[in-house]
Amino acid sequence: MGPSKETKMKFKAFVYVTLKKGYSDPEGDTTADSLMGLGYPVEAVRASKAYEVYYEADNAEKAETLIDEMCRRLLTNPTKDDYRYELSEE
Repeated sequence: MGPSKETKMKFKAFVYVTLKKGYSDPEGDTTADSLMGLGYPVEAVRASKAYEVYYEADNAEKAETLIDEMCRRLLTNPTKDDYRYELSEE
């Protein structure tokens, strides 16, 4: 008998990345100006990014550890970005 393969669980994470308060947001400012120019009662717009990440992990705890690591290492700039994620099993 060969070695048994452990079945990994499939996960999906929605990651939302926004600028920290105090950082300028030219894209959001331009969008707000455009919406105001069209007559919408907009006070401000903040641009953000969203990622859908599909991956495998041994369990939910490991999946959360992995997505947090992915956010800190690549998906965000910790100096200027905040992030949050929603994790679900596929």
